[in-house]
Amino acid sequence: MVYIRQDKLPKLKEYKYSGVDHSLVSRYVLKPFYTNVAIKCFPMSMAPNAITLSGFGFVVINLLTLFYYTPTLDQDCPPWVYASWSIGVDACNTTLEVLIFAAAMNFGQGWKTVMTLFASLLTFYVQTWDEYHTHTLTLGLISGPVEGILTLVAVYALTAYNGGGSFWQQSLFRTLGLEKHGFVPDTIYELAFNEWYMVYGGVVLIFNTVQSALNVMSARRSRGQRADTALLGLLPFFTAWTLITAYLILQPVILHQHLVPFVFYVGLINAYSVGQMIVAHLTKSRFPFGNVLIVPLAFGVVDSLGPFLQRHIGFGWPSALGNDVYQVAFVMGCVGLGVGVYGTFVVDVIFAICDYLDIWCLTIKHPYNGADEKKNKKA
Repeated sequence: MVYIRQDKLPKLKEYKYSGVDHSLVSRYVLKPFYTNVAIKCFPMSMAPNAITLSGFGFVVINLLTLFYYTPTLDQDCPPWVYASWSIGVDACNTTLEVLIFAAAMNFGQGWKTVMTLFASLLTFYVQTWDEYHTHTLTLGLISGPVEGILTLVAVYALTAYNGGGSFWQQSLFRTLGLEKHGFVPDTIYELAFNEWYMVYGGVVLIFNTVQSALNVMSARRSRGQRADTALLGLLPFFTAWTLITAYLILQPVILHQHLVPFVFYVGLINAYSVGQMIVAHLTKSRFPFGNVLIVPLAFGVVDSLGPFLQRHIGFGWPSALGNDVYQVAFVMGCVGLGVGVYGTFVVDVIFAICDYLDIWCLTIKHPYNGADEKKNKKA
């Protein structure tokens, strides 16, 4: 399958990166660190993509230690494991990082992990959608790639220091020794650290989503385009998540016992949508609304809905997959399909862009110099 049409390839040469970072942490802490320290850790001959791939390698190692020590995301690990997670954080691997964070917080397989996944993937999706319409990558005062990543580093380091993820299940107010007053409801006073983190994440998510929507509408109005039609670009994400939520409600065995592979599948759905958006942005193509990876998910929902309706209203249809082993096999099949579709997409896009621009993906291609080649032959 061809993911970039030949007539769209010339647009690649017109692309110019544009980015704005309003983060004070990035401006006064991270950028000086990158400029004066981090850049010296890599040879100038190393391609940027190779550096990114090395970062992915750290996260894969983190994931392997997670599967060994806490495959159910609710068991304490040795402190050194959490410390290694703080070193391996990489913003490019959102889904994998959600699993690692859920394990650090001892969320287990349940709705807290699902909600964390939703927030993380929505942030990634909205930021890419914003860049598609505004033609500029905009990071606000608080953003996932900066403050979000630093928060994760702090969480993993503190988890290692405090001896395990169970620490985050304690009441924040009680642990800090804060006295309970009458005007504070018991439910608020007893909220655990990990629950307060979700409140904080929810506030930041709403703020960043609204800010991105305002950026998009403002940019389109300035170009004389309708602002409201751009909001339709959020439909693929929320359509997928309506199906995701419905499937997990209908299949609690997946939610509570086999959530990890399902998280991989959901991550591939989002990665494919975001990847299509990025390609459309680079080639100045139409916004991509379709995502073939949600088709099996829709089938899973319809298949599970029949028995649910039979139980509650007396009318429905039998399930082809049942409620146990075949549902697990179905999820595993969805993961395999996701790897296949997204993998072919990545390979095709890389080869198409590298071939057209005459570049290499993981190494820097130096321009041909005939005079140098003659000198080398004589030597």
